[in-house]
Amino acid sequence: MRVRSLNRAPDDLTEGVLWKQLLRFFFPILLGSFFQQLYNTVDAIIVGQSVGKEALAAVGGATGALINLLVGFFVGLSSGATVLISQFYGARDGDGLRRGVHTAMALAALSGLILTVCGELFAAQLLTVMQTPPDVLPFAETYIRVIFAGMIPFSVYNVGSGILRAVGDSKGPLLYLIVSCFTNIALDLLFVAVLPGGVAGAAWATILAQAAAGALVMRALCRREDACRLFLRQIRLDGPLMKRVLRIGLPAALQSVAYSLSNVMIQAAINSFSTDDLAGWTAYSRMDGLYWMMVSAFGIAATTFVGQNYGARRYERLRQSVRQCLLLTSIGTVLLGGAMLLFSEPLLRLFTQDPGVIEAGVRMIDIMVPWYPTYICIEILSGALRGAGDTLKPTLITLGGICLVRVVWLLFYVPSHHTILSVLLSYPITWILTTALFVVYYLRHNPGKPREETPRTV
Repeated sequence: MRVRSLNRAPDDLTEGVLWKQLLRFFFPILLGSFFQQLYNTVDAIIVGQSVGKEALAAVGGATGALINLLVGFFVGLSSGATVLISQFYGARDGDGLRRGVHTAMALAALSGLILTVCGELFAAQLLTVMQTPPDVLPFAETYIRVIFAGMIPFSVYNVGSGILRAVGDSKGPLLYLIVSCFTNIALDLLFVAVLPGGVAGAAWATILAQAAAGALVMRALCRREDACRLFLRQIRLDGPLMKRVLRIGLPAALQSVAYSLSNVMIQAAINSFSTDDLAGWTAYSRMDGLYWMMVSAFGIAATTFVGQNYGARRYERLRQSVRQCLLLTSIGTVLLGGAMLLFSEPLLRLFTQDPGVIEAGVRMIDIMVPWYPTYICIEILSGALRGAGDTLKPTLITLGGICLVRVVWLLFYVPSHHTILSVLLSYPITWILTTALFVVYYLRHNPGKPREETPRTV
């Protein structure tokens, strides 16, 4: 039976001044992403300055794409649960909300366990397939094995934060991530700069910090006073609800895997160049993360606003939230991209003083950053469609427009034009194509069109 016991609350995104609510929801996500990027960046800075450029290349450059490949599948899968939770919350469906929360946390624990097993079994083989340079391989293997040992708390934090954001709470995850960030920085300094821990020390600092964040988000869910409250003994996979979770989450998971596979191929292509290029790519990737954390925060905002308003049948408000997300993301892209272009060399010197690495990083920034605006519609429109439960066709658009085209480019163009430029051009080419496809699809299948049904209770 549907329970409509949820009262309108401050985190209800179906009422109020839209742009104020959007920014109030967005900034904690942005700051949270900033702190997450900060402790990844601190890993790179401390390792690069204390251990050397081979270790810097291993912490993120040689391992980041592989970690994102495996983690992205389960995060995408879990997104099906958080989309349903936002719709249940908007529709005031307390029974569905309770089932969704406990199913999502069960899925998080299971995902973390599978990630740990897969990472430990196949990390070395995958790094070899990716053509990781011999001087970087020992560092990369050590780092990735430790990171995958901590996948359960990582999954719990990410899914738990997704639940809180789905019901409009973006401040809690921010606070927990701030605690995690400073814990990571302190442990980085202890395990790498003070103790001779090397890349293993940096990895242990990261997973211990993630464990702290996971514990805090579990504590918050267990103390809620509404239908989102988590009871540890009730954590289980709800069979009928899981069907809906998989219908929404599986396409997102496959999209993430395909996206990451194409990035793995790009990483393998970059690995075929010099260590300077690989280290420069690592440093650039940390700076590049500043942009992706912003655009991803707006994508999460679009998903949550659309999910709640779709569940509440507030279709005009849904359309307005998408338009404002597009506008604000465009403004942020211009400001942040301009700063990266103007201050590229000083920013790169935070990671290394090696002139070869700095030169490679500057070249990558000059190639990539001017094309950032071409990605905006992909993130916001796909987030909006996902919030309305439409994931299959947007997934196919991404698979074809980004992943397939990028793979074809890498397989058939790059071998005969073996330069960093030819590899990096795969990004703007696929962004432009996929943006065009998303705009056409969104205009034809606007999730703001009235529907006959609200989300059904399982």
